[in-house]
Order: sequence, then C-alpha cells, then structure tokens
Amino acid sequence: MGEIRTADESVVRAIRPVDQGAIRLAAILGALSTAALLGVVSVATGLGVAGWIAGLATGSAATALIVTARMRSDQPAILPADWITLTRAVLCAGVAGLVAASFGRPVSITALVTLSAVALALDTVDGQMARRTGTATALGGRIDGEVDAFLILLLSIVVSQAYGSWVLAIGAARYVLLLAGWLIPWLAAPLPPRYWRKVVAAVQGVVLTVAASGLLDPLTGMIAVAVALLLLAESFGRDVIWLYRTGAGPRTCLAVRLVSAVLAIALVWIDLLAPDRAWQLTPAAFVRIPLEGLVLVAVALVLPPRPRRIVAAVAGLLLGVLTLAKILNMAFYEFAGRAFNPVFDWGSISAAVGTVRDVLGPKRTDFVLGLIGLGLILLVCAIIAATIHITTVAARHRRAAGGGLAALTAVWAVCAGLSLQLIQGSPVASTSAFGLAVSQVGATQAAFRDQGLFEQTIHGSDPEARIPTSDLLSGLRGKDVIFAFVESYGQVSIQGAASPGIDAALREDNASLASAGWSTQSAWVNAPGYGGTSQLAHSTLQSGVWVDSLQRYAELTATQRFTLSDAFDKAGWRTVSDSPRDEPSFPVGESFYHFDQLLSRYNVGYHGPTFGYASMPDQYALAEFQRLELAPGHKPVMAEMDLVSSHWPWTPLPAMVPWNQVGDGSIFDPMPAKSESAVTLDRSANAVRQAYGRSIQYTMKALTSWVTELNDPNLVLILLGDEQPGSPITSPGQASHEVPISIIAHDPSVFRQSASWHWQNGLVPAPSAPLEQMSALRNQILVSFSTASPKSAKPATGS
Repeated sequence: MGEIRTADESVVRAIRPVDQGAIRLAAILGALSTAALLGVVSVATGLGVAGWIAGLATGSAATALIVTARMRSDQPAILPADWITLTRAVLCAGVAGLVAASFGRPVSITALVTLSAVALALDTVDGQMARRTGTATALGGRIDGEVDAFLILLLSIVVSQAYGSWVLAIGAARYVLLLAGWLIPWLAAPLPPRYWRKVVAAVQGVVLTVAASGLLDPLTGMIAVAVALLLLAESFGRDVIWLYRTGAGPRTCLAVRLVSAVLAIALVWIDLLAPDRAWQLTPAAFVRIPLEGLVLVAVALVLPPRPRRIVAAVAGLLLGVLTLAKILNMAFYEFAGRAFNPVFDWGSISAAVGTVRDVLGPKRTDFVLGLIGLGLILLVCAIIAATIHITTVAARHRRAAGGGLAALTAVWAVCAGLSLQLIQGSPVASTSAFGLAVSQVGATQAAFRDQGLFEQTIHGSDPEARIPTSDLLSGLRGKDVIFAFVESYGQVSIQGAASPGIDAALREDNASLASAGWSTQSAWVNAPGYGGTSQLAHSTLQSGVWVDSLQRYAELTATQRFTLSDAFDKAGWRTVSDSPRDEPSFPVGESFYHFDQLLSRYNVGYHGPTFGYASMPDQYALAEFQRLELAPGHKPVMAEMDLVSSHWPWTPLPAMVPWNQVGDGSIFDPMPAKSESAVTLDRSANAVRQAYGRSIQYTMKALTSWVTELNDPNLVLILLGDEQPGSPITSPGQASHEVPISIIAHDPSVFRQSASWHWQNGLVPAPSAPLEQMSALRNQILVSFSTASPKSAKPATGS
C-alpha cells in the first residue's frame, strides 16, 4: 500500500556497504522522537496512560522494524527515503496514542487529523526521494506500505466509532491478507507494481482522515467511506486473483474450481427453489429438484460455446429478474397479504419509500436505497455469472455432466409420477420457478385488462349519480348516518388468537345496546387492503369501485366519481370527515369527497397526550364530534369517522373515563406512563396479540357506550374494519381480507329496508354470515335506502 519503491535499473545506484552509525542513529532518533512527540501531544491535548503505552509501543516497534529490516538486508544502510518513512512511523505513534486514549476520554480531533494528514502527505515524498537519489529498493517500498497499512488501521478504528464496526474492514484488509499468506504460501508472493493499487491506498487514507475530522455530515462521510471500501475490495480482489493465477498449485486450483462450481450450483439451486413467501422459507423447501436447472445443463451439453454463453447469460438475467419478483412478493405478502402486481403496485413502493424518508430523512434514505440497489445489481450479476459458470463446467465435463443429468432427471420423473412432497404444496419434482414466471405473466396480463375496466368505470357514466334528489336516500331522511372505520378490525379479531376476549367484550357491548333499545346486525366484507393503507378501504366504500393500490387511489381521487358523501350531500345532509390523524390540509377531502367539514387533531381542541399512533383517544374523538356536529337542532349529518386507538403499536392504550369528564382531554394525561412501551411489547408476539385485543375492545366499548350515552333514536351507525392486521396478529400464510361490518340503529325501519342483505343479528358475525365486496356497499346502501334507483352499475373488478 502507498508508494512502492521497487528496484529499477534506471535509478538504482551503488549503495554503501554498511553504515552502522546511521542505523544506530535511526534507532536512537526514532525512540527519542516518539517520546518527544507524545510529550507534545500530551501537553497540548492530554493522552493518559493508555495513550502513552500505545504510542511508545508503536514508535518502538516501528523503529525496530525499520532498523532490523535494514540491518538484515543486502544493503544495510539507512537510505534518504528511510528517514522520511521513519518520520511517518513516529507520526503514526502519535496517532496510535490518541486512538488508544480515545476509548477512555475525549481526545483532540484536530491533533489526530493533523498528525494523520502530515503522515499521508509525506507518503508522496519518500518515493520521490528514493527515485531522485537512485536508492529505490523493494524493501523500502514494503516498509513504506506497512506504515501506510498501520495508519489506515488506526484511522479506521477512529471512524468506526462514529460509522459502525464495518469500517474496520478497511484497516483489517492488509492484515487478513498477511495472515492468509502465512497459511497459504502463494498468497504471500510479491506483487508487481500497479499504479491503481497506489491510488486506492491513497484514497483510503484521505477519505478516512476527512471522515475522522468531522468536516463531512454523517451521511456524506458514510457514503465516502463505503465507496473507499468498495475500491479497496476491488483492488485486493484483483491482487488475489493475480496471485492465484500465477502461484497456486494444481491441488489449490482444483479445490478452487470445485468450490466455485459448488457455489454456482448452490446459488442457482437456491434461486430456483426459493419460495416467494417468507413463511415458506424452510430447509425442506430446498430439498427438491428444479426442472429448470436440469434444462439449463441439458442446453449446455448440446450448444456450441458462443450460443451456450449467450443462452446462459440470458437465463441468468431471467433468473435474476425472477429473484427480484420473489423479493417483492415476499414484501407484499408480508405487508399487503397478496403478491406484488407489476402494473399498479409501484405507487405502493413509492409510498413506502416516502414513509422511510420521513423517518430517516432524505439523505439517509437515499443512501439506504443506493445500498439496496447496489446489492440487487450484484445479486443479479452473481446469478448471471453462476449460470455461465455452470454451463461452462458442464460442457467441459460432458460425460460426467451427462450422467448426473440423466440420474437427476430420472429421480425427478419418479418423484413427479408419485407426486412426492416433503412439505405440503412443494413437490420434490419442482417447476416452481417456471410456475412463478407463468403466474407473473398471467397476473400482469389480467392486471392490464382489469386496469382498463377500472379506468372505464371511474371515467364512465354512473347510474347512481342520476337518482333524483327526492328519491335519493329517502329511507334515511332525518337521521344522522355515521360510517365508522375501526382501525385493524379484521376477521382475526373474531376468529383469531385474540378473539376470545374480543368476542366476549362484543357480546357484552351488544347486550348493553339491546337493553337500551338498539338493534344490531352484522356480516363480513372483503376489504382491498391488508396491514395498512386505510385510504384504500375508505375510497372503495365511498366510490363503489375496487381500489387495492395507491396508484388506483390516485387515479380515482383525480376524478369526480359520485361518492357516498356526494349522495348524502345531494340529498340534504351535512357531510363531515372526522379523522384525528389527518393534516390540517386534506385536499382529497375537499376535491374528491366534497366534505362540508374536515375535523382533525388540529381543530378539535384536544389538550391531552398522544397514544402511540393515535393523536387522541377514540373516546375523545367521539365526544368532540358530538359537541361540534350533533348539538340540539342540528342539520342531519353524514360522517366518516376514523377510529385509530386500535392502530399499531397498540400501546400505550387509553382507558375509558366517564363521558361527562372527557373535557379537553387532559384527564388522559397520566395514562401513557402506565402502559407498556412498544419496544418492550414487541419482544413477545403473544403480548402484542393481547395488546391488539385490548385495543379493539377499547374502541368497540367507546363506540357502543357513546351510542347509548348519546341515545339519539335517529342515529344510524355503520361500523366496519378498514383492513386485516398484519403479522404477528395474523399468522403467516393465513392472510385474509375479510373484515366485520355492523349496523346499529334504534329505528326498526332501517332494518326493514336492509332486509335483503340477510345480515345476522348481533355484533359478532358467524363464519356463515353473508360476505360482501366492500366495493358493492355503496350501491347496496343507495339502492336499499332510496325510493327508486336505476339499474346499478357493476362494481369495478380487481378483487
């Protein structure tokens, strides 16, 4: 590393036989200079015992190395460039003292950077001195490189304290190769001079020094150090390859070829057999025989070299694309309960990136995205290289490859004939990669067709918009109609691990409603979202079209589609959106839903604490809605309310208080401190499920007790879940988009008009209860509660 001073007949001149005096002088000056430098540093910035010990040890060892090496060399003398190298070694001793001291006390970064910068600057001087005086030697170059390596190690230790231990890889690289050279002799062979190696070494020192100085912001510094590490890896990799090709023996070459072939086969094997759902990643998933791999080897045996390489490269590229599809599917199954749709799911990725950017900041997010992109590119390149290597090896050993291919093909055929499976749904005779490719193509084609129908629906004529005002929603005239979305209220709430407690609470709530004269009916609806993105459910219910992606959401809300809030507004209701989490500006609420009033955390007078995601308890949101919108003599109200106390992370959770004590919310002040923290809760999946169950019980208790407290016989409450919660509430592989829906009313005429729905009595729908598409509810409500309606348009598909 650094300036390599090698023998060159054009510059090397005669060297004095022996200069014992100069060597002794170098030893004395090295020791004294080290002590003097450490003394100055100690007085100026403070070192401590650890700093003195490390500095003296470094200086003494470096001086001894230089002196001993020169004494034992063929040219025993201290050459002009050696004095500069010795000076750099003494400066490194000062840096070592500061680094050692930094573990126990703050040290002067200015002193550390100054010593490092001078040592790096002198690195360009000693080589020039050696060439100008005609005293360049291979030994001098090696000593100079070791000083560089040690300085870089020290700087990497300093920078790792701020950026992480991965930075130590820069400093350790030289010593890993040195250790490997002791174990594997051909790795210790001398390397030929290479200018790029010098450049990379200089880059490491400069980047680490600048990063240690603190002049760069953390993100920029981290990027710079990461780039330096990549350059170092490339340079070392090139050197190792050269050493292997020039010095490795036959056995080593054979071992390397075997290992590379095994790694290539393993990579392609894993790539072909890896499932696209995280919960299916088990060892048994890879104990299968991929037909696609057998076909790849068969093609390699019959094609000539050039076409074989082209086919292998194309196959590797396709496998790489398939790998990206699997990664995206894993993410979407985890967070959306379905596979990635390549037509309209890119907006969801953009939204996820936006969320991460809000948390990490733009620069850190861009850095993470850059690392992910680089990793994916390297993965695809590795897969392409593996397919090319496998086909090359197979063609080189045709007889052995042909025999192995025939045997595996026979085993594959037998397993296929017997339908042998080690795990359910994963045949040993695998065609999973081909099947996934076919399904992705089919899903893409279907998505394009469905997208066309969706666009036709949202831009076309809407029969429900033509219902005369006098007939529209006439069956609900004079009533306050509330659509309440309960966050994360899904099928698992009633039929999952948390359901026993929730079911019991719901039955108790239902009994309280019944005793107060209220009736309830319930069913199931299929919601478009899963685990998040509640706006998909809101827009699907309101518009009567299936909105299962953020791209569709953006397209829909850019139109003037006739919504439920439009219908109620047309029929004479005041329309209100009550969403505690919304920002002061909610453009979609005005431009698409056309609400008369937008209530959010900024205009409901809340002065209490937040509860995790929820900016206020649901009980307060309901109480304030009543105060603002349901005062005596008010105009009939249609409202969409979002109740978010049951939103992840389900802690802290408020407790119910007497309705007449809710006030401005300050009564809730002591409650967050009494709850378990989200970090502690996340340590146990069972604890998370219990917290989720308690949050659902709280929200449902708040809703039902509010109904009885309000006791307005003209109230109609339709409550439903927005989406099924994700893991760990919903077990892997059991994702469902079904959510409960209930209607609560005091007036029997409401249920007479909805009799054709055939919903079941009570708040807890049985598994046999009717299942509706959420996109069908708008038309269902408009048809059932209007005096007359034209033939309804069929809801957009995509469900």
